[in-house]
Amino acid sequence: MHNKLKIHQYISSLYLPVLVIVMVIVLTGCSAAHTMIKKRNLDVQTKMSETIFLEPTKPANKIIYVSIRNTSDKPLEIKNKIKNLLTESGFTITQDPDEAKFMLQGNILQVGKSDLRAARDALASGWGGMVTGAAIAGATGGSSRNMMGSGLLMGALSLAGDALVDDTLFSMITDLQVRERPLAGEVITQSQRTAASQGTATTMTQNVSGGQINWKTYRTRIVSTANKANLKFEEALPALEDGLVRSISGMFSE
Repeated sequence: MHNKLKIHQYISSLYLPVLVIVMVIVLTGCSAAHTMIKKRNLDVQTKMSETIFLEPTKPANKIIYVSIRNTSDKPLEIKNKIKNLLTESGFTITQDPDEAKFMLQGNILQVGKSDLRAARDALASGWGGMVTGAAIAGATGGSSRNMMGSGLLMGALSLAGDALVDDTLFSMITDLQVRERPLAGEVITQSQRTAASQGTATTMTQNVSGGQINWKTYRTRIVSTANKANLKFEEALPALEDGLVRSISGMFSE
């Protein structure tokens, strides 16, 4: 009887790791399949930190100066797309700021891999706010000192499954400044206060009074995201550019 018990325990010790491995493979496969199904289609979203309302204007005054800068580390060809859509909306593009009735200035700050939290934080911080990089997900093991054998293999299989299917998100973060000429009778004044650090122990404060100016100024941040399982940057970039272009064009459409 004692020998039979030992044999039973020995057989159980052989089959238990195999059973654990099979369960991990099934669960990992289900998780990967769930991600592939849920994220099979490209999901593109574009949001603005602040809404901008421009005054309606007659066609003769639809003259705009456009300056779009790209300080990200990705080459982009987006300025002409923006100009083309503005032209389709009835605007005339000018190279002379003094002639313009509207002015669009933009800076593309970041284009690349990110996550939902970083994208939300960038939007919440608004124009001129902080832009953080993508969160780096690290694999962490259990805290038990006895995590050996089949447990280590479980973790290895889980990581291998995660490597096969990646829930990928790319973002494009752009700061915009829009200006328009004031209406007849409107008087616009402007003052500016700047606090600049000088080393680690000194701060310089500068006050500038500009008096009356010829522009009403609005600022906003646009964040576009593209999300899909195993998404490649080459597929995400056109969608991100289109989202930004449509958002900008929407501000000037009536």
